[in-house]
Amino acid sequence: MTTTISRLYDNYADAERAVTRLESAGVPHSDISLVANNSDNWYGSRSGKVDRDRDGTDDRAEGAGTGAGIGAGLGGAAGLLAGLGLLAIPGLGPVVAAGWLASTAAGAAAGAATGGIIGALTEAGVSREDASRYAEGVRRGGTLVSARVPDQDRARLDALLHERSVNLQERSAAWQKSGWTDFDAASPPLSPEDVVRERELYGVGSRR
Repeated sequence: MTTTISRLYDNYADAERAVTRLESAGVPHSDISLVANNSDNWYGSRSGKVDRDRDGTDDRAEGAGTGAGIGAGLGGAAGLLAGLGLLAIPGLGPVVAAGWLASTAAGAAAGAATGGIIGALTEAGVSREDASRYAEGVRRGGTLVSARVPDQDRARLDALLHERSVNLQERSAAWQKSGWTDFDAASPPLSPEDVVRERELYGVGSRR
């Protein structure tokens, strides 16, 4: 039997490292998924360029050249992160995504199912409450990493996702204080300015 483990990250770089840890632990690429907010267009829609520091150079090339920095770990030909692409999900708008969750969410959206991301998560065994929180977290600028893992390996692999992840309960409590109740797939995506303000609110700054 398998179970789904998920974590939300305030920026893509932390999520990227979480994916790398899962892959290094032996989790197949086909069982990992990533959905990242792209409101500020850090992932080029036509070129596929990853330019989170906005210097005009693909971060993967920079990482390969320096062996460090935000592009490190992304430049390999294999792995989930090599398959990133743009996808439109209701309520989230354009996201950078790869893996099974993204495919399921896209299929739900194409079939006119409400809340494609919510349906994909709940179908994978995530509670409706947590699915709503994860989706809202991506909407507000975050990155979601999910993995299907054997039940007996859950605790060990779940621990790999914990580093620099968002405390979902505390974060959603903060949203509720400002009037949020539930993820609404019909709501418009946040503007780049809104996402910047959201990141600043939690001390994330401009890191992606």
